[in-house]
Order: sequence, then C-alpha cells, then structure tokens
Amino acid sequence: MVSLLKRVLIGRPLKSNELGEQKLIKTKALAILSSDALSSVAYGPEQILIVLATISAAAFWYSVPIAIGVLILLTALILSYRQIIFAYPYGGGAYVVSKNNLGTNAGLIAGGSLLVDYILTVAVSVSAGTDAITSAFPSLHDYNVSIAILFVLFITILNLRGVTESASVLAYPVYLFVLAIFILIGVGIYKIATGSVTPALHTPIGTPVAGISLFILLRAFASGSSALTGVEAISNAIPNFRDPAPKNAAKTLMAMGVLLALLFSGIIILAYYYGIAPHEKVTVVSQIAEGVFGRNFMYFFIQGTTALILILAANTGYSAFPLLAVNLAKDRFIPRMFTVRGDRLGYSNGILFLATFSIILIVAFRGQTEHLIPLYAVGVFLPFTLSQTGMMVKWIREKPEGWVVKLITNTIGALISFIVTIMFFLTKFEQIWPILIFLPIIILLFHRIKKHYNSVGEQLRINPEAAISPIEGNIIIVPVAGITQVVENSLNYAKSLNADQIIAVYVSFEREDEKKFEDKWMKWQPDIRLVTLQSYYRSIIHPLTKFIDIVEHKARESNYQVTVVIPQFIPKKGWHHILHNQSSLLIRSYLLFRRNVIITTVPYHLKK
Repeated sequence: MVSLLKRVLIGRPLKSNELGEQKLIKTKALAILSSDALSSVAYGPEQILIVLATISAAAFWYSVPIAIGVLILLTALILSYRQIIFAYPYGGGAYVVSKNNLGTNAGLIAGGSLLVDYILTVAVSVSAGTDAITSAFPSLHDYNVSIAILFVLFITILNLRGVTESASVLAYPVYLFVLAIFILIGVGIYKIATGSVTPALHTPIGTPVAGISLFILLRAFASGSSALTGVEAISNAIPNFRDPAPKNAAKTLMAMGVLLALLFSGIIILAYYYGIAPHEKVTVVSQIAEGVFGRNFMYFFIQGTTALILILAANTGYSAFPLLAVNLAKDRFIPRMFTVRGDRLGYSNGILFLATFSIILIVAFRGQTEHLIPLYAVGVFLPFTLSQTGMMVKWIREKPEGWVVKLITNTIGALISFIVTIMFFLTKFEQIWPILIFLPIIILLFHRIKKHYNSVGEQLRINPEAAISPIEGNIIIVPVAGITQVVENSLNYAKSLNADQIIAVYVSFEREDEKKFEDKWMKWQPDIRLVTLQSYYRSIIHPLTKFIDIVEHKARESNYQVTVVIPQFIPKKGWHHILHNQSSLLIRSYLLFRRNVIITTVPYHLKK
C-alpha cells in the first residue's frame, strides 16, 4: 500500500543514466531558481515603508532614493555572482568561495547561514503567500497554518518527482506573476502620466521631514535589501543546468537581475505616487492593485499570482538547499545521506529535511513568520559579505586578466553587503540575536561530524603494519526458549558452520522448569551441550549477556571467535508481531554493542 501510494505521488523510479534528462533549460531554471528573488518585490518595498512610517507619511518619498541604493547593491551582487559562476562552475556558491579563499570556518559560516536561510525561505515564503490569499479572502485568516502546511507538502511532492517535472508545473505561475505585475506597473504609470492620480496622495520628492536621520535611512535601506534574498541561489544550483551549465546559469542570473530591478522599481514608484501606507492585514501590492484597478478581476488576478509566487518562492529553497547540502556532505561536515539521490534522481533526503523543519517553523510561529524576515535577510547578507570578500582575495592572489575590474566589483558588493549586515544587527537586534547562538552551535556540529567521519575513516583504513591475529576457532551460543521447530532450525544452521563447540543456553525463572527442560533436552539433543541459567529477577537479558561475556573473555585468550545464533520466528501477517514478546529482537539489540561477538539471526517463517 505504501509502495503504491509512493508511486502515485512521486512516479516511477528513474535510471541513473536518465540524469541528463533532469537538467534545466534557461526558461525553466529562471522560473524555479528566481522565484524567491522575484517574489521579494511583494514584501521588499513594504519593508522600506514600514521603517519610514515610524517617522510620518511625509517621509515616504525617501523610498525612491532608498530603492536606487537597493538597485546599486543588486547590480553589484549580480555582477559578482556572475563571476562566481564562471570561477566555480560546479556550484556551491558562497560556501565554496568562502571555504577556498577565507578558510574552512568562513565557509562553514556561509554554508550554515544559507542552510538555515533556505529553511526560512520556505517558511517565510509560504506564510507570506498564505497571507496574500487571506488578504483577499479574510474568512480564511483563521486557517493560515493549515493552508501553509498543505502548500509545503504540495511543493515537497513536486520536488520529489524531479527537477524538470517541478519546473514544468511551477514555471507558469512565476511567469503569470511577472506578467501581472508588469500590467499593474504599466497601467499604474499610465494613470499617473495622464493625471488620473491626484498629487495630493504623496508628498513631493525633496520635502523636508522632521525626525529623519541617516540611521533611519540606513535602517530602511537594510530592510528594503531583503528584496535581494535568493540572488545567490543560481550560483548554488549550477549542476541543475543543461550544458554548457556555467553559461546558461550566467544568462539566467542576468535575466533574473533585470526582471527584479524592473519589478522592484515599478512597485516603489506606484507605492509612492498612490500614497500607499503599510497596513497590518493588507499588503502593499494588494493596496496598489486596488488603487489601480479597483476590486475587479484584475485585482484578484494580481492577488492570486502574487500569492502563488510567494508560495512558489519556497521552491528556490528546494532547488538550492539539497545541492548546498551535497557540497557540505562531500566535505564530511553533514551526514552523507544528503549525497544520496532518490527514485527520481533528486536529493530526496535534503528535500524531506527542508520540508520537515519548515513545517516546524510555520507551526511554531503560527504562520506569522514576518518576524523571521530580518533573520532570513541577515542569513543571506552574511554569506553575501563572505563570498564577495572571498572573491576579492581570489583576484588579489591569482591576478588573472582584467582582475582589477573584477576586484572593484566585488569590493563594492562586499562593502555594501557588510553595511547592510551591520545595520540589521544595529536596528533589528531583538529579532536577529538568535543567529549569534545557533550559528556557532551549527559550526560546532559541523566540526563534530567531520571529526567523527575522520575517526571512522582512520579506524576502517587497512594498515599493513598492524598484524591481526588469525581466528583459531569458533564457539557458537544459541539462546533457546523451548524445544520447537524454530530452535531446531537454528541448531541445524549452527551445526552447518562446523564450529568447535555449540552451546545452547536456557534461562529459567523456576528451579522445577530448569530440571524438566534439562531432561527433555538430553532426550532431544544429547550431542549439544546445554547450559541453564537461573534468573532470580525474571530477566532473560542480564544472565544471558553475563554468560556470553564470560565465554567471550576465555575465548579471546585462545583467539577463538564467539558467535551468537538467535532463533526468531516471523509471523505471516505484520500485526501478529504485537502478539509476541519479541525477546529475540531485544537480545539482538543488547548484544550489538558487545565487542568481539558476532550476532546471527536465523528466521523461521510461519505459514499461517
């Protein structure tokens, strides 16, 4: 049943040689890898206005010069990540750049930040999309958490079906959103140009505003820069592109930059001219759409596509998280299970891990993850800063042709990213302080995992100089609970191994039972030695393991190997297991941690 459900939801398994068919063309890659960045136009401008609103509505005109600053940073980041794509064509983005140029710990800070950030991407994006739906249909507001979880499950299933299949489904809503916002911007600017929008809705640019300060402007700039989250995703996901992967990734990155710049600028301009103020239950885009079109079909079309893009922005996390996890796992900083491809050739363990922790966040914050946006943003700008700095070190060290221009580009990007990061810490410390706790814990965990893998490798490595004593013989111990076909089956198997000695062990709770069993055994298996152990506290495990330890200690002195053969019967139906005490499994679990003891289970399958 489970297997059938899996096939229905995920599809048939793909052969390893079909991996090439799972690569993305540029149009599909733009949709699934840019959805996070493009969706941020739905909340990036709003973040600027929220800060300016603390002064007064008259300060909203500052959103225009602040937006220009955001666009300058966007340009520097796009050009810089284009250089990263060609310098590191196998993906990894900020993690690989930082690790190779700034050292392992810098790489782990970047990698750890991005892993957490992609989890936040899913939680924040899906919750924001759900908010957009409930803005249009307020009666659904009480079901935010449930709706958000359903969307996470839907996107998870799509990604488990494979990269190309998810891209085929998700590309349409992304391009519909781009079309809807372009229509909104076009009609809105047309109405402004024709005088349909009264100038009384906004204060003129340059109007003096009491209480404004450089600190407020920098804080608004840092908040608005949250619109740039997701820019790094393409550089992490280069392996998902069709060949020539670096060139296709670079072209997709440039296209994303242009679209993001146009959409972000358009929303800022409309918000300014229409005098939009941030509202707790109605988004800025919703207010602009209502101001331009009224509450008609176009309004609901824009709200619907905005909700979709916000939800599907989570797919950027699903595309980038597994690939970043693969790079960390190959370097042995996280479990190797993240390098394993699933039935549909995607890194399904990474996908499921991401979905699980995203749902936990949504439930923990009851779908109100707007409080996570600053943490989400600083989690991106920290890797931004490290990756730009790493590229600066690379150009200074290698000095390739045209390195001065590249160095200037990365220096500008690093400087602005660093300023934004510092501004987040200065202005939103009460929201982002957890990063100062969980990031060091994550780095410590990375190092502990690496230490474990190194230790395992060292212990498993064959050392010709270390002589291993040969096994001189074998002693087999068979725990028995009665005289049954299950025990007989196990004894026959033990005899086939030609052991030096076979010992059957019976644990008795009563003296009378012990004597009766010994008599029966002598008649049934007189050639096999029986040891009976008295258990005063009705425990099978304690006397049995104590006896095995004694035998193992004596056997070790003669280079003998102790093997425990455990009889176990297997019921025909799964639910029958709960009707039996499963003592064989309990014995096996205890003995697995005994050194120098081999455990073998001999199953006996029941037919009825």
